[in-house]
Amino acid sequence: MKETLLELRGGKVQYGGITALDGATIKIDEGEIVALMGPNGAGKSTVLKSIYGLAPLAEGEVLWHGQKLSPVPHQMAGRGIAYVPQGRQVFKNLSVLENLELGGYALKNRADLKVNIESVLKIFPVLREKLSQKAGLLSGGQQQMLTIARGLVSDPKVLLLDEPSLGLSPKIVKEVFALVKEINTIRKIAILVVEHSIKSVLEITNRAYVLSRGKVAIEKADGEVLGSDALERVFLQ
Repeated sequence: MKETLLELRGGKVQYGGITALDGATIKIDEGEIVALMGPNGAGKSTVLKSIYGLAPLAEGEVLWHGQKLSPVPHQMAGRGIAYVPQGRQVFKNLSVLENLELGGYALKNRADLKVNIESVLKIFPVLREKLSQKAGLLSGGQQQMLTIARGLVSDPKVLLLDEPSLGLSPKIVKEVFALVKEINTIRKIAILVVEHSIKSVLEITNRAYVLSRGKVAIEKADGEVLGSDALERVFLQ
């Protein structure tokens, strides 16, 4: 039986008087790719931020290997949890290599940094050709690949991905999701991904959660989501 690596249990997050997350429980087991879906404002990105310590929990808890965790953002990479925010957030005035090096800030051994960057470049060969180039000069798809690659340099056990296909062309979206699947298969990294491109993400996932108004409305295996009226009930309510 697979171990549950990471769990948000009964998570509640409030922004001012607005409840963004309302008692949501999300878990990810070793080796899984799990999708988080739902309409705008459903609380998808807030799930990732609460796990990573960027959105403080008013109620609930985060569990890592079954033990309660108090998430502090700058400590999470060292624990084995990497977060890739939406919007292709690269350091535009730094080179591709410098961006990758920043991804390894939590590594204690400089030799590990070099090994991990080399490992990442095998998955993203297009970045190897542009190591000395400023990240801001990359195409949108290449910037998205760089943000994911940077998250992998810390050699995480779990990768939190927020809207990796946002603003990308259908062709690049297909490439990005193929790489996400490759990361999961080759590196054995569990991935929790927030995504609006439903069909693309369900092609590579094991399970899916559908959120509605801060609550988990549906939890099913990927094929069960597509084969039911679940999405219509949530997205068209």
